Amino acid sequence: MNPQLADLPTGVVVVLVVAVVIQLTLDVIALVDLYRRPVERVTLKNKWIWVAIILLVNLLGAILYLAIGRTAAPEIDVAPAAPPTPGRAGDIARSLYGESDDTEGPR
Repeated sequence: MNPQLADLPTGVVVVLVVAVVIQLTLDVIALVDLYRRPVERVTLKNKWIWVAIILLVNLLGAILYLAIGRTAAPEIDVAPAAPPTPGRAGDIARSLYGESDDTEGPR
């Protein structure tokens, strides 16, 4: 092991390892999200700029992308569904199977 690293207290080494794991995790999350997101939903409309920011600005680059680099998906106006009308199931059954002879009673 490096002699300078061996001189560091154990707590400092643990904090450094945790920071490296957090940074790599955020970088992977940001890069995967950037890859899957359409260009229209990226703030600067250029994915290569964000790749450079994520990779070169260390931990802050991934945080910046996840915070301000993404734009929300446009909202789609969806008309509310029509309420069911009484007798509609019977209409569908009659159109599929024809008129029924109810004189025999339930089957």
